[in-house]
Amino acid sequence: MADEHPDHAEHLDHAERPDHAALPRRSARPRHTGGPGPADPVARLADEVVDHRFKGLPPDAAGLTVGELAAQRRPLFTGGFTTPVLTLAAGALEHNLRQLGAFAARHGLAFAPHGKTSMSPRLFRRQLDHGAWGITAAVPSQVRVCRAFGVRRVFLANEVVDAAALRWIAAELAADPEATVVCYVDSVRGVELMDAALAPAHHASPAPRPLDVVVELGVPGGRTGVRTADEAARVARAVTDAASLRLVGVAGYEGEVPDADAARVRAWLEELVALAAALDAAGRFAALGPQEEIVVSAGGSAWFDAVAEVLGRLPKLSRPVLKLLRSGAYVSHDDGHYHRATPFNRVPGQGSLLPAFRLWAQVLSRPEPHLAFLNAGKRDASYDLGLPQPVAVRAAGGGGAERAADGMEVVKLADQHAFVRLAPGAELEVGDWVALGLSHPCTVFDRWQLIPVAEADGTVTDFVRTFF
Repeated sequence: MADEHPDHAEHLDHAERPDHAALPRRSARPRHTGGPGPADPVARLADEVVDHRFKGLPPDAAGLTVGELAAQRRPLFTGGFTTPVLTLAAGALEHNLRQLGAFAARHGLAFAPHGKTSMSPRLFRRQLDHGAWGITAAVPSQVRVCRAFGVRRVFLANEVVDAAALRWIAAELAADPEATVVCYVDSVRGVELMDAALAPAHHASPAPRPLDVVVELGVPGGRTGVRTADEAARVARAVTDAASLRLVGVAGYEGEVPDADAARVRAWLEELVALAAALDAAGRFAALGPQEEIVVSAGGSAWFDAVAEVLGRLPKLSRPVLKLLRSGAYVSHDDGHYHRATPFNRVPGQGSLLPAFRLWAQVLSRPEPHLAFLNAGKRDASYDLGLPQPVAVRAAGGGGAERAADGMEVVKLADQHAFVRLAPGAELEVGDWVALGLSHPCTVFDRWQLIPVAEADGTVTDFVRTFF
């Protein structure tokens, strides 16, 4: 296992974090959807029974609960875990959680980490405990997971025109006056479809809250989002005319800027800030109370330094502003794409991130002198933003000392095999355990339903459950 690294991040307790007020709430009976206590749905994950659904776990653990298995503190390499098995390093996880929480607080940003990365309620809870404003989702089914596990504020960073999903969101907001869901709009047609789907509920008595929306700003050649300020103004006007919707801000994703570099990303962020100011000057946020916040949101895991810089220059608006960062991949980081792309490479004094994933596989075959095959493939590892790469080796059985995986390269993946090319002199035997560093966390988590969390010495002390 990778060594734990000391955490040099500035620790901020709750009193030191900026106070980002929630979007509006109405007083009503409390609804317990999360937090300590017997009804806590995150705590109840420990009661799930370990069985054949969860790959990599010890076969002799079948019938134990997740909590019971964690309490046994089994060693990863000699405790019955089978390969391939994905692990998360406990020290790296905690380090990363602190680093982005501290970065956001230092720059006056609220933080809604993107939940689509892990879809793990346990990690959502830890992100919220580290000061996150809420959790970002990409589709309504992810919102349902967030709400089922007690997340009160969800930022749905996508358009929603599915009538059934919209009716569910409306019912959820009606059932829990403390819940917040904010989603994107980028077309007049989309606004009309949303209003039509929500209209029946809007005519109920008492009338439900309108659904809060933000105009999404896109970029030519990019993904969703309006392309011009004039188009944004038309969409904002349509929201104002829709009885079941309320405009609360603007948002977008700078990662979709074609051929993104610092100059192009900053230029797009300046457009986002200018759009917020223009809509405010046109009175499009009039439905907000004087102390409610205008939302301005951006930020993946590759340009959060630019987001902090440009949003920090946002002019004074008619109401307070919720500057909302949405990075997600930081939670586990990686050894590939985000290792190269993280803003902390450009601003090292602002923090650092550590790769938390290790996919342990075994050598199955050495059929040619410079070729080895591992028992992990596309079903276990991401490969859309780079192939896995060997980082460490343990002798057959997993015991003994760990050594660097020198002279080894994964050159191809099949469904259940990794093709490893060996340089002359590279030492690798059938049965050896090989740790693979991975690239792109978002397509790693979704291959594993229950992931062991291991300490630096390989002791497994916890498990992360995912819901994709």
